[in-house]
Amino acid sequence: MHEVLVILAVLVLTTGAVLSAAAITVGWLAPGRGRAKVLRPRVWGYGTLVAMAGIGTFLFDGPLRGADMDNFPVAMGGMAVFAAGLYVQRQAMKPARKTSS
Repeated sequence: MHEVLVILAVLVLTTGAVLSAAAITVGWLAPGRGRAKVLRPRVWGYGTLVAMAGIGTFLFDGPLRGADMDNFPVAMGGMAVFAAGLYVQRQAMKPARKTSS
């Protein structure tokens, strides 16, 4: 069962990384209801990339590693990075600030 969970985690993380790369490079977002809310797709892509790095760190140093508690601080750091990525994604739904020139 552990192998199945690892494979599923890798698939989800890879999908997130591919979608974020598409958003960063060409500004493309996957079709869906939330697409209309994202005003800055490149910022959303960076947020997704950071979130995938954080959740990957959490998963592979936390629950998928086993009952070993040695990497607990690293796993919780991954959750903090994941939350930071979600914050960046949320900022992508707001219009860009006007700069004075």
